Amino acid sequence: MNIDQLYNIYLQYPSIQTDTRKLKAGDIYFSLKGANFNGNEFAAKALEAGAAFAVVDEEKYFTNTDKMMLVDDALEALQQLALKHRQQLGIPFLAITGTNGKTTTKELVNAALSSNYKTYATVGNLNNHIGVPLTILSIKSDVEIAVIEMGANHQHEIEAYCKIALPTHGIITNIGKAHLEGFGGVEGVKKAKGELYDYLRAHNGTVFVCNEYDYLEEMSKGIPHIVTYGRKAADYTGNPLAEKAFLEVQVTGDSQVGLIQTQLVGAYNFPNVMAAVAVASHFKVPQQKIAPAIAAYVPSNNRSQVMKQDSNTIIMDAYNANPSSMKAALENFAGLDAPKKVLMLGAMMELGEDSVKEHKALVELLERQHWDAVVLVGGDFKKVNHPYIYLNDALEARDWLAQQHFTNTYILVKGSRSTGMERVIS
Repeated sequence: MNIDQLYNIYLQYPSIQTDTRKLKAGDIYFSLKGANFNGNEFAAKALEAGAAFAVVDEEKYFTNTDKMMLVDDALEALQQLALKHRQQLGIPFLAITGTNGKTTTKELVNAALSSNYKTYATVGNLNNHIGVPLTILSIKSDVEIAVIEMGANHQHEIEAYCKIALPTHGIITNIGKAHLEGFGGVEGVKKAKGELYDYLRAHNGTVFVCNEYDYLEEMSKGIPHIVTYGRKAADYTGNPLAEKAFLEVQVTGDSQVGLIQTQLVGAYNFPNVMAAVAVASHFKVPQQKIAPAIAAYVPSNNRSQVMKQDSNTIIMDAYNANPSSMKAALENFAGLDAPKKVLMLGAMMELGEDSVKEHKALVELLERQHWDAVVLVGGDFKKVNHPYIYLNDALEARDWLAQQHFTNTYILVKGSRSTGMERVIS
């Protein structure tokens, strides 16, 4: 593969597509493979549909020598092209990873930075081995700061993304119990996420560290430049105010940011807000711009969304769930001043041999509070003894909810992505 030749083609047609259903005229099509598909089969059709060029990795599909390039591996070619492009961009690259809050932190940081800079951030959660290079290849020459989200469910993933994105700055939001099956336990999660710190430590990088997590302070030792944030004894400090439907944060210390009235649910979002304050302040965003920028961010895609349904208030947090995020969501919900509270919780996935134990621990947490109703849906909730309503799937839960005719009730809907708990209110 001649990466320079491919990069010259990219400079002429700087738009990449891996899905012919989303193809636009002038795109470069990469023939990626998956468990149930072979993108090479669609390369010729991509050209017919208006693609400017196609990259294939099987010789029998290399049918147009003028508009196709044959490579050993199309995914590797995509990643190497992203690296080549990254090497031309002399701008700060902020990488964000962690167990919970990655996407919310990324969006808040992007909002704050965008108030003063031309910023590009990962769209949605394109944070994997395909999404990271696609994000990099979407960055135009006029961008001043890039924000890259990195997800992982096994060792060495973050390390691989760093070799493509070459981050100059980084955030690990937190370390918790997620994807335990792939990581092999919490220590495995810490090691995998810590690969970002390892890269920045070796490349004179800067990290933004929430000093309320002792393990992050320990993990970040030896990194040349550390910026801290938290409630006290940090470079940037603040306090979450008394619980309301939406989180409010009072930024303290020497900062002139002041009060931030967010559209986020839960004090567990406090570190995410303070990360955005710290990053924006570090990059010299004018103080008066930071609070309005963060306040304007509205969560979407079933991430801590607040919805009104007649007289009821629904907190839809069904994008994902793991023991750490479940605990935080339940503690926040318990603290809300609401007349009636109903929980509709989908099972947590990818917990491996710890799954039943973690579902049992969650039930024990539920039993410490009074709830007007609790519905547990699917998965290993079925294997745990509990006094609550058990239903097989989200559609059964939807039917149950429709029959209750709740009024003036707060309803928390949360579960792992695969449980599809957003269907409960569809």
